Amino acid sequence: MNAGIMVAVILLPIIFGAPIPLLPFKTRKQMAVYVESIVLITSILAWMMLFSQPEGSFILFRFTGNLSVSFRLDGLGTVFAGIVSVLWPLATLYSFEYMKHEGHEKYFFMFYVITYGVTLGIALAEDILTMYFFYEMLGLVTLPLIMHTLTREAILASRTYLYYSLGGAAFAFIGMIFILTYGTTSVFTPGGVIDLARLGDKKDFLLVIYVFCFCGFSVKAAMFPFSSWLPKAGVAPTPVTALLHAVAVVKAGAFTVMRVTYYSFGTELLRGSWAQTVVLGLTVFTIVYGCSRALKETHLKRRLAWSTVSNLSYILFGVALMTPLGFVGAMSHMIFHAVMKICSFFCAGAVIYKSGRNYIHELRGFGRRMPKVFVIFTISGMALMGVPGLCGFISKWNLAKAAVQSENPLAYVGIAALLVSAILTALYMLTISVRAFFPGRDFDYGTISDVEDPNWMMMLPLVIFVIAMFVFGLHSEPIVAALESIASIMN
Repeated sequence: MNAGIMVAVILLPIIFGAPIPLLPFKTRKQMAVYVESIVLITSILAWMMLFSQPEGSFILFRFTGNLSVSFRLDGLGTVFAGIVSVLWPLATLYSFEYMKHEGHEKYFFMFYVITYGVTLGIALAEDILTMYFFYEMLGLVTLPLIMHTLTREAILASRTYLYYSLGGAAFAFIGMIFILTYGTTSVFTPGGVIDLARLGDKKDFLLVIYVFCFCGFSVKAAMFPFSSWLPKAGVAPTPVTALLHAVAVVKAGAFTVMRVTYYSFGTELLRGSWAQTVVLGLTVFTIVYGCSRALKETHLKRRLAWSTVSNLSYILFGVALMTPLGFVGAMSHMIFHAVMKICSFFCAGAVIYKSGRNYIHELRGFGRRMPKVFVIFTISGMALMGVPGLCGFISKWNLAKAAVQSENPLAYVGIAALLVSAILTALYMLTISVRAFFPGRDFDYGTISDVEDPNWMMMLPLVIFVIAMFVFGLHSEPIVAALESIASIMN
């Protein structure tokens, strides 16, 4: 039963999501009920699985020898599956209102639901081959979502996404082959699986392969110089960009980097090597680079996209520290950033849906017409800055503490990058709120008389997210303790 439930949460949304375009729904409401039911049932099964913590693994099918598609739930998988299973039902609810006038809804929700199952497949993968298989599937099923509007801009963005995804997958594939060759097993094992005795004089070569693998999986996490696809993907409908930037694709990139670093190559091989210096340097640079590009950007969703580029490298920075505390910081920011960023994107989506405005200079006075949305947006911006009392402060504190304790000189540069990022985040997030709430005495509110807060289907997820930011910020001890337990077995 416990093993079966792992397969059910993966296959259920894939099997029941695929025929959505063929089903004869009489009304749009029937389709919405069907879609939300699939997502909710999947999430309920996932929560049952997370609380029961099934032991052992389930082999779906075997290729040859030790190569198989198999699933198992461990601590890190619990974190990622928990994020996905909580946020997906709320994102789906939000999308019903947003997609009302977008067209081709059946095809949209088909891929939207299938993506849920594929993402859970990554979370529950027992070994490197299974994870890679679902990682590749994720790129394929999200591609139609990016090009949903079929505009020239959307098609070009989807091409860029495809090229980057294929390139990253190629580098990741090289890493997988070497893990299978020099590893004692293909199964993810805390501390790594590389047989150091077999390496001989090939250690430096394997470190090159690790850098390739890190960069390959980091393409979906939008690390520099592979980050330009993410802002371009903002042409997709907001429910898609929110999942791309907060839940599915980018978090899958960060999650797979955690897997190969801590569970495949192992920190014993990597810590203190030149390979660690390379990946640590890339993450530190991306933190500042993403914030700088966000400050310069005038398009609302693209500004948030560049913010995502920066914040994802917070996670990768924690991974690259290659210490248990760095792992805790990475996991905590993966959780909290998901909440903060999906909230800010949904606020942006509400603005675009209700007004059609896409640029920041067009948002003057919107705080008076959409007070609920912009109050929540301001809180999410403060959380991204790392204001105490909100969840962003907790993860940034964990990362800074891990950097200090690592005693790595480049990690100290990372602390400076975190501080610079906090300042730039305050500038690019709060300037939007200031413009919205304080447009100037000469502003004519009649020009935005048609603007108002959205209905409950859009507002309910936003309210839940903002409550979560405060709860996690003021009562983070249980989550951090659980993450410390997961990271402790890496020693």
